[in-house]
Amino acid sequence: MYKILRKKVLNPTVISITVEAPNAARLAKAGQFIILRVDEEGERVPFTIADANPQDGTVTIIYQVVGASTRKLMALNEGDYLADFAGPLGKPSEIEGENVVIIGGGVGCAIALPTAKAFHQAGKHVDTIVGFRNKDLVILEDEFKAVSDHYYLMSDDGSVGEKGLVTQKLEELIKNGQKIDKVIAIGPLIMMKFVCQLTKQYDIPTVVSMNPIMIDGTGMCGGCRLMVDGKMKFACVDGPDFDGHLVDFDAAMSRNRQYFEKERHDYEATCNLLNKKEEN
Repeated sequence: MYKILRKKVLNPTVISITVEAPNAARLAKAGQFIILRVDEEGERVPFTIADANPQDGTVTIIYQVVGASTRKLMALNEGDYLADFAGPLGKPSEIEGENVVIIGGGVGCAIALPTAKAFHQAGKHVDTIVGFRNKDLVILEDEFKAVSDHYYLMSDDGSVGEKGLVTQKLEELIKNGQKIDKVIAIGPLIMMKFVCQLTKQYDIPTVVSMNPIMIDGTGMCGGCRLMVDGKMKFACVDGPDFDGHLVDFDAAMSRNRQYFEKERHDYEATCNLLNKKEEN
């Protein structure tokens, strides 16, 4: 059993929890993930490690409430326990390149932050571009500023930062002649696809973090398979970081849509069950 030590609501649908997990905290590196189960009957769900503190033996994950498991996870509070918390899993991010631009979209910023932090600690020049739909959804602003040489905040409606897309700001930097050795994009598949289309035009190496459906996290189930350079890869053991110019994003998006109806049904059933428990 893994104890939840801290819980923080970052915006209406995004929550941070810090879990007592000494072994995972000691071994974790930027880009890796854990797989947890809320309870003994729960499904296995992957979450990228947002922060790890080996001194106090804790791991922090940040998640968005979108399905049944995250709805059950949201119902837990400080002092409650998780049934399983396995990791770290996956390959760590490669901290290479002197001048990097890290792009985060929405809750993907929780995954981008530890990568930005690792580059910053390695003495690299780090610019971050983050995008949200509006000001109410912004997360981790102070944390990004602390590890970035320049921080650019974009919003769809212009209610915070600059109005526009992360790709617009990236292209602006490129056209202004900024030296960029590598771009790392983490967020919605559609966002990563368009970032990669842009960087391919300018021949800028680009890494994306692929976090599809995972079950066992060891490459045995095949649940996280995706096509990279025409070959089948497994995000859990071959990634989650991949060369973005080689990823088949259309196939990945099509595959994710296959689970939409089931996820919505399970989410509604879980909400009804939790509501009944609260009433009682």
